[in-house]
Amino acid sequence: MNTFFQKLKLVFQDKSLRNRVIFMLASLVVFRLLAVIPIPGVDIGKLQAFFNSNQFFGLLNIFSGGGLSTLSIVMLGVGPYITASIIMQLLTMMSPSLKAMYQEDGEAGRKKFSQYSRLLTVPLALIQGFGFIILLERQGVLGTLGGMSLITSVISIVAGSVLLMWLGELMTEFGIGNGVSMIIFSGIVSRIPTALSQLAYSYTPAQIPLYVGIVIVALAVIFLVVVITEAERPIPVTYAKQVRGNKVYGGVSTYLPLRLNQAGVIPIIFALSILLFPQMIFNVLSHVGNATVNAISKNILDIIANQWVYAIAYFVLVFLFTYFYTAVTFDPHQISTNLQRGGAFIPGIRPGDSTSEYLSKVVTRITLVGAVFLGAIAVLPVILPLLFVGIPKSMAVGGTAVLIVVSVVLDLVKKIDAQVSMREY
Repeated sequence: MNTFFQKLKLVFQDKSLRNRVIFMLASLVVFRLLAVIPIPGVDIGKLQAFFNSNQFFGLLNIFSGGGLSTLSIVMLGVGPYITASIIMQLLTMMSPSLKAMYQEDGEAGRKKFSQYSRLLTVPLALIQGFGFIILLERQGVLGTLGGMSLITSVISIVAGSVLLMWLGELMTEFGIGNGVSMIIFSGIVSRIPTALSQLAYSYTPAQIPLYVGIVIVALAVIFLVVVITEAERPIPVTYAKQVRGNKVYGGVSTYLPLRLNQAGVIPIIFALSILLFPQMIFNVLSHVGNATVNAISKNILDIIANQWVYAIAYFVLVFLFTYFYTAVTFDPHQISTNLQRGGAFIPGIRPGDSTSEYLSKVVTRITLVGAVFLGAIAVLPVILPLLFVGIPKSMAVGGTAVLIVVSVVLDLVKKIDAQVSMREY
């Protein structure tokens, strides 16, 4: 504990670290101010009713940093930027030139790759903004928008998303930690006072056992998130001895850490994106003039609205995308090649293809645990109200929100500790 307070004291004593912390806090204040500026024509009562009846858009609100629940000018949050970054990473599998740019061209290549992600953010924000506006207008949340009003609202939303992307990158460069993650984190944390006030308002002594049970579940979820997030499978690696003149180099044993959850929250974002499109498409089709199309669209929307169907589909998509994204980001062949070039090998495994196959088997096995964990965390806020009838919405344990908060806090602590240690030496 004394060490913690000593490092915290050093953070505020060091001018550079202090300026980074102040810049990060000031940027978060700017984001929260933007998140309460609504677009014109919002019906607050219908908006709240819409979010209370739609669990899916409540999850999307997490990734918007809370801006979607108020239909603010930053209602899309950093979602389009995250989606653009994911798409660019996926394209590296299909384009050797993009893969070389991202992995082999050094800092200049990564900057160019990031620029492509920024450019892709604009059309994605345009499509998502237009889709949300049309959907919410059909739900009666927004008044009837004319041509110019619709264009103005969409442009405002796209501009807000691009502004948040720029703000997040500034926070990453001049603050501490990942700026995009901090924006999502602040949106989640900002909802805590509202949730507590709703809990106090709906409190009854008869619900005490239910509250105690939910608190126990919440603590267990936090514990599991920390354990799984930090869990690693160490692969032993030995460097071959090399004789140069009268000196012997190498012979050192170390390990290659393979994280249990290498995909983070990316599979959850993938799954939400996939589940979003059918709802938006069939909501639009349900209002067309053709009676057959209307009937089919409404039947499909009723199926999607079933919480058990939604939970099963959500879990399966998160599970599959966890394997898919891990396969995209983890290249056993590249790691095997790098180990061989560095004169390193895994004891008992031949260098080259055998090492690559061994790493693939290990990653496939540990990813199973990570995929099941992510799927369970994702559907937790959907399953709990179905299992605990009468649970207040403010007490629902948002597994995705907990996962993001814990991951961001752990990453922030590591970044601060690294900055402090660097200055100590």
